[in-house]
Amino acid sequence: MFGIDGKFYEIVSAIADLVILNLLFVLCSLPIFTIGASTTALFGVTKKMADNREGYIVRTYFKLFKENFKQSTAMWLILLMLSIIPTLDLYIVNSLKEGIVVTALKGLFLGFALAILFVFLYAMALQSTFENTIKITLKNALLMGIGHFPWTLLILCITLLPVILIIFLGKDAVSIIYIMLFAGFALLAYLNSYILNFIFKKYIKLALKKSTFFI
Repeated sequence: MFGIDGKFYEIVSAIADLVILNLLFVLCSLPIFTIGASTTALFGVTKKMADNREGYIVRTYFKLFKENFKQSTAMWLILLMLSIIPTLDLYIVNSLKEGIVVTALKGLFLGFALAILFVFLYAMALQSTFENTIKITLKNALLMGIGHFPWTLLILCITLLPVILIIFLGKDAVSIIYIMLFAGFALLAYLNSYILNFIFKKYIKLALKKSTFFI
């Protein structure tokens, strides 16, 4: 159990890998405009970890970060600009008097914001897996998110769990922030990677038959 091939060593090793990976993600995301590339590299590593083929964490992370920098950054900036629309709309609607119409508008804009979030998550995971143009990757991300909606909801729930906990815990939410900075982002990506690997299986088989992958 406690040997180098035991379960305990495997768990400790996985935790250490997640801590290192989380540190790389946080540091590489600090310039803000690099969040797309850092997220792609994060998913690239955690998807391999979930599939028991992670290899060298640091080397793989920076390799994926460098290879996908241009496209991931472009997609991140596009989605960031799109996210401004529902954010401003929600801000405006919140200043209006409560009513059925206002509540409906809040739900609509919140749904739009969540759609952008799941497109971002799928797009960065796709970018780390398939070679495609920005247009096709974003299109595939949207269609896959809709086509696998129950799994998409689970991915969103996992991703937004820290936000939900912070809202409910209020002043006691400092520990959640520490956990996120310590290993939280990598852990969430790792959990989501099991779902993404499951979803991507049939598309990987399809991609092997074509030079480009599209739905």
